[in-house]
Amino acid sequence: MRYRKLGSSDLEVSEISLGAWLTYAGGIEFEQTLACTEAAFAAGINFFDTANVYGRGAAETAWGEILSKHPRDSYILATKVNGQMSDDPTDQGLSAAQIAKQIDASLRRLQTDYVDLYQAHRFDVEVPIEETIEALQLVVAQGKARYLGFSEWTPEQIRAAVEIAGPDLFVSSQPQYSMLWQAPEAEVFPVCAEYDISHIVWSPLAQGVLTGKYRPGEPLPEGSRAASEEMSGAMHLVMSDAALQAVQRLVPIAEGEGLTLPQLALAWVLRRPEVASAIVGASRPEQVHANASASGITLSADVLSAIDEALGEVPVKEPTLAPFAREGVRHR
Repeated sequence: MRYRKLGSSDLEVSEISLGAWLTYAGGIEFEQTLACTEAAFAAGINFFDTANVYGRGAAETAWGEILSKHPRDSYILATKVNGQMSDDPTDQGLSAAQIAKQIDASLRRLQTDYVDLYQAHRFDVEVPIEETIEALQLVVAQGKARYLGFSEWTPEQIRAAVEIAGPDLFVSSQPQYSMLWQAPEAEVFPVCAEYDISHIVWSPLAQGVLTGKYRPGEPLPEGSRAASEEMSGAMHLVMSDAALQAVQRLVPIAEGEGLTLPQLALAWVLRRPEVASAIVGASRPEQVHANASASGITLSADVLSAIDEALGEVPVKEPTLAPFAREGVRHR
């Protein structure tokens, strides 16, 4: 496993990190969560990413029990704030009161005194940005988080925050980024580069599409993410027939390099020095080890050119918000 510096922080994160979005929020049993987490440690993964809203605290609770058995300095822990945490529709957002409430709740569930990275989970257009920034800075001042980040903010929102609090406010950005969703390269990557903000990318395997398990013209595999009514809507952007055909064109490229398709996809994401880590999910330990093996793989210029040709016009490259992100900035 190789490691990369996270923005302007002193954190060295593993190139492959373990995320808890779909798996450890209640989707799999605790014993599987435990096995995958221990496999991550064995593979050299030191960066674990979750959020308060994943299973409304279930993912944090599971990792709190598991990670508390490891020395606190042996892993880097990130969580996020935002998202509806109860049946009360007001129990969400990035207000000062909500951030103060949710950081304490997250720390209790995670069984730790602090998180290494606390991230604004998408932008809250209903709250003045000054209020959100001050509340996040207070979390750091109180020693409850070491560094701050954000997920799926627009260039306008990033610049507005930096203009208020300076370029050292954030050390990380968490955008959706993969061979099929290249939109962050257009604007978000350049803006973050100005301020030494690294990227921790989510869905680098395009929610499983870049594993090759979905084939054009064939029924969806039973029990797969795309077959789930809950997830099918969020996946439509990377599940077109054209995208599935392009993925099949990538297979011989991977095989020619002695790689699996997921290894090729993860190495492609990590070709960008701005990307500090690629977040992967896993429901089995062998998946963790397989994904971790992508660290350190370098793709030649010829291979990158072949990938571009295979993808054709399929990837989303225009400045486009990921699902659920919102535009705009509110000031006091």
